[in-house]
Amino acid sequence: MNIVTATDTINGAVQNTGTRQVRRSELAAFLRSRRERITPEDVGLPPGLRRRTAGLRREEVAQLAGVGVTWYTWLEQGRPINASVQVLDAIARTLRLDLPEREHLYRLADVPDPATANGAIPDCPRISPELQEILDSLTTLPASIINERFDLLAWNAAYAAMWPGMVNAAPANRNTLWTVFTHPGCCHPYVNRDEQLSTLVAQLRGAYGRHLGEPAWTSFVARLQAASEQFTRLWAEQHVASNVTYLKIFRHPQHPRMAMTTTSLGVLSLPGTRMVIYNPADDGCREAVAGLLRGEGNGLHFPCWPTHGSKAGPGQKASAPLPW
Repeated sequence: MNIVTATDTINGAVQNTGTRQVRRSELAAFLRSRRERITPEDVGLPPGLRRRTAGLRREEVAQLAGVGVTWYTWLEQGRPINASVQVLDAIARTLRLDLPEREHLYRLADVPDPATANGAIPDCPRISPELQEILDSLTTLPASIINERFDLLAWNAAYAAMWPGMVNAAPANRNTLWTVFTHPGCCHPYVNRDEQLSTLVAQLRGAYGRHLGEPAWTSFVARLQAASEQFTRLWAEQHVASNVTYLKIFRHPQHPRMAMTTTSLGVLSLPGTRMVIYNPADDGCREAVAGLLRGEGNGLHFPCWPTHGSKAGPGQKASAPLPW
């Protein structure tokens, strides 16, 4: 039995207070640095004559963002004040923050980011043309780029041939974990399903520790728990795993067994993302992938398709297998 003492409660409160203070200090330094990199000319203001520091003044940021000068000053000083989503949006636009900077601002301010709070992939370009070119150069190996939450961000032609339903899914559902835990067992693409699902949840748990309290992560886990009893059970086991090389065995309506090893490579230009490359483990699987790239097996479904095919959204191809 777990016994929570008064000392534990006090220590926890002190720790939380310390964390908030560190965040406010980081927020103050971040806002100052972003303000100082913008010149008055950048935002259509006259340069002025006597500026002691580079960049915009606090009162200019407040004016452009439509907030009170005193309030913004307190925010930049790291005082314990509340900031709404709308106000942070205005400050982000004024300071010309890009997506990573905007997410960082919301994280430091401890405010849910409306663009990611529902766990969906943000509707913005995240993958550079150079990264997509690298994916496309892997002409015979399925490959994708995903983030720590298993959102599918980019893929190549071989990946799309293997899992057409995944790439055609609605952006909010274009997520490996969501797909494999909500797909019916009768036509599930994993042959070694129990082993693979346990490993995926352990990998998510390992990443989750780096994102404690972030709304996008909290809501995503809650969404999976509401949709899948199996995920809820595996999540409660508290197992942790890293992203290394794994053997995964898939099945396709035309190919009952496709063994592949998956290798994850970190993408340094996009922190928190990795490229996952699927390498056929035998000649039979290699030939099967080549056949799918030639269009062989397109339109084939498992016998239970009439039952599950109607779940496809408007304009969505619900080809099986759906998941990654």
